[in-house]
Amino acid sequence: MAENYIVSARKYRPQTFDTVIGQEHITTTLKNAIRHQHLAHAYLFCGPRGVGKTTCARILAKTINCEHPSAEMEACNECSSCLSFKNNASFNIFELDAASNNSVEDIRELVNQVRFAPQQGKYKIYIIDEVHMLSSQAFNAFLKTLEEPPSYAIFILATTEKHKILPTILSRCQIFDFKRITTQHIVDHLQGIATKEGMIAQEAALHVIAQKSEGCMRDALSMLDRIAGFTNGQLSYAATMEHLNMLDADFYFQLGDCLLSQDVSGTLLALDHVLERGFEGNVIIEGLAEHFRNLLLCKDQRMVRLLEVPNDHKPIYLEKASQAPPSFIISALNVLNEAELNYKSASNKRLHIEMCLIRLCYILQATSAQIEKKKPDDIAGKQSTPTNRVAEMPAPSSPASHQVSNQPPEPKQEVVNIVSEPPSTLPKARRVQKSLLDEIDVPINTSQLNEEEKKTVTIKIVEDAFEIYKRQLKEEGKTMYYAQFSSMSVELVSEDEIRLVAPSDLSEEYAKEQRNQLIDFFREKTGVLVRVTTEVRLDETNIQAQPKVLSKSDLLQEMMDENPALASLKEQLNLNIEY
Repeated sequence: MAENYIVSARKYRPQTFDTVIGQEHITTTLKNAIRHQHLAHAYLFCGPRGVGKTTCARILAKTINCEHPSAEMEACNECSSCLSFKNNASFNIFELDAASNNSVEDIRELVNQVRFAPQQGKYKIYIIDEVHMLSSQAFNAFLKTLEEPPSYAIFILATTEKHKILPTILSRCQIFDFKRITTQHIVDHLQGIATKEGMIAQEAALHVIAQKSEGCMRDALSMLDRIAGFTNGQLSYAATMEHLNMLDADFYFQLGDCLLSQDVSGTLLALDHVLERGFEGNVIIEGLAEHFRNLLLCKDQRMVRLLEVPNDHKPIYLEKASQAPPSFIISALNVLNEAELNYKSASNKRLHIEMCLIRLCYILQATSAQIEKKKPDDIAGKQSTPTNRVAEMPAPSSPASHQVSNQPPEPKQEVVNIVSEPPSTLPKARRVQKSLLDEIDVPINTSQLNEEEKKTVTIKIVEDAFEIYKRQLKEEGKTMYYAQFSSMSVELVSEDEIRLVAPSDLSEEYAKEQRNQLIDFFREKTGVLVRVTTEVRLDETNIQAQPKVLSKSDLLQEMMDENPALASLKEQLNLNIEY
């Protein structure tokens, strides 16, 4: 008679602490507790699914009742207690599934069993799985027994949702947090099982299974059985990707080449081919984002170890990463993140993905155009002041270094970091984005300006220039800006600082948006490079002039103060006025 088939998750379930994968911090603690007879009366095993919580609970229950444990505190698997546990015939180990036995009656029955001492062995162990499913009444019925059980009773609770357990229960247990099993540990374990089962499995295929399982060994073993049945024990990378309905790395490498070469036609044709194969759009976006994340990691040798890809793919990622500028990768990640967030709400999902990929195709061209646009400003700055340096800050999507050149006869170029090393002189206003204005405030040093360029700035000059600026706003049709700036005043704090005084926070925000333009404008009108700061200052005269708002009781009191006869009438009639 043929032997009954047993799935790998059950067939290769660990039977000793040493065979538990990826939870050494817990198994070592439990073995030391058994060795020194420091067993707690209640344990709580919590963590993600499929990482060994129930398995460790069963191993602990078997080991503490073993008659001949080894020197490493492992069960012998030969004594009567171990054999009865193996055959599911032990009278000292009870398992309760709280997902289906979560009522008060179930807990009362368990509490009644606790009163009887074990007939064989030292301890009676109660394993309650998915304990967070117990009702509040069941938890309350369990509290007293859990806090002060008999000396021979040990409770082992297991849960995937620790936050749902009452604090009164948590305080009565020793808590062990299980962690997700690493990809490499899963790959090694799957390789050992494949060898025992006579399978031929590529490492890349096992790596894909490990990644797909997301740290859950049970899921990994289930996928291994499924793919082995699909491929007759021949686990190749291509077959694994096909069966798991995943896009292989070759597609993303090809798509990345199309994006870098700005090949819109090739990009959309590749997308169409994938959609015809039945893949959902969000799978493509998520996979492409993961691809660019891997490329970004390859930009630094220290981060290569963070790559969770097959070893065969790492050299290709390193090669592709050298071809893609960092600004392109980071900008692409921003676009993909936005596309992923808006995918569910998009009515035409295919068009949504196509627009995302088209934007990715032109990212490199857009960043190059932005750099070319900045070059004339650099040249003009160098011609006007040969000894000065011009610092340009790129947009947040570009991590490139800030490149600044000096005028001949010194052909050497130097890099200026405007945040960490403020330049000594700035012949023109620095260009930064509004989101960074409040965080970056670089002091301007004009000590090295030529004497003929220094001019005396007075408050009269500043006020006249500010009036001209407001008239320009009105002439340009910027009515809202003109209205807000009309309520502001201007102060000359020092020779290199002009302060705009705004009556409200809203007005200050409008001033901040125009700060770049104001810096250029005041430099043009005064001939001096100045900083423009803002301050909110309430007009106290206007506040005092506002009429006081009185309550009904205060209004009545004022009326009685002005007309005493009204107060006398109220007392004579004994009126009780309700407001």
